[in-house]
Amino acid sequence: MKYTVKEIAKHVQGSVEGDETLIISNLAKIEEGHEGTLTFLANKKYTPFIYTTKSSAVVVNKNFVAEHELSVTLIRVDDAYSSFAKLLEIFNTSLNTKKVISRKAKIHKTAKIGKNVAIGDFVSIGEHAVIGDNTVIHPNVTIYPSVVIKSNCLLYAGVCVLNNCVVGNNCVLHPGAIVGSDGFGFAPISDGKYMKIPQTGNVILEDDVEIGANATIDRATMGSTIIRKGTKIDNLIQIGHNCEIGSDTVIAGQTGVSGSTKIGNNCMIGGQVGIVGHLKIGNKVKIAAKSGVMVNIADEEFHMGNPSLNARNYKKSYVHFKQLDKLAKRVAELERLLEKQKQSE
Repeated sequence: MKYTVKEIAKHVQGSVEGDETLIISNLAKIEEGHEGTLTFLANKKYTPFIYTTKSSAVVVNKNFVAEHELSVTLIRVDDAYSSFAKLLEIFNTSLNTKKVISRKAKIHKTAKIGKNVAIGDFVSIGEHAVIGDNTVIHPNVTIYPSVVIKSNCLLYAGVCVLNNCVVGNNCVLHPGAIVGSDGFGFAPISDGKYMKIPQTGNVILEDDVEIGANATIDRATMGSTIIRKGTKIDNLIQIGHNCEIGSDTVIAGQTGVSGSTKIGNNCMIGGQVGIVGHLKIGNKVKIAAKSGVMVNIADEEFHMGNPSLNARNYKKSYVHFKQLDKLAKRVAELERLLEKQKQSE
């Protein structure tokens, strides 16, 4: 797709300084741009590139002040970063798969397929499944019986959504994501073995949820595992059975959340965090990468460390952690002096 600078500015409610008739056919990084591309400047450390970029136009904040003469057209906006994100979505949408249903897909006769849906090769859609309008399903996706996929969703190759799970409107499931795998439920029995506990619940993804590549969301033992509206889950994440993740929470890669833990709204959880089961994490909580969470966390707290502590307490303790070698040597010296004193007495 091609757009004029004027059309792009209209999309992001920006004002143009320069040639608004320029044609933009792609987006680029500011240091790698070329004629016909659009880029953006949001981080000050990239400012020098705005004077050398070969891009035709640059999205900048309204308060940007050039220190040297510019040869590019500017689109001034309130927030260059979020505006460019909107443009990425527009250009990405224009590249979406054509809305056709492959003859190589296997769709059960009882399944209901909405309007303007794309279904790729070797997709399997089970009985009584429902696919909403404008949804795009890439090749090799498996939709089990009685699944509901609502409108405007995007499921990439290799996604699997198991029985009775619900995917809300405008959701994105990246390659290999699994929604509705069995929860890890096993009961120890008298002979030392484990008996599997049937996992009879489902998973509910509310609207605007994004699930990263090879992430797994386990179905509930009973009831539902729930990912609330607007939450974004990165690649290689495990969400255990009966968990509930609040709205607009972001969780970075390789994090694991054990069963029945409740996480609040607007939380930020770093990569490789481990959270034990049956905890309650409040709203607007931040958890630093590689933390091990073993206790409940109140609203708006910041935790770090393993086991995790309130960040302020952790940082105070860390001052002493760094001195452990010196402290050990001092203790050894004191012990040597005490022993020497005992011998002299």
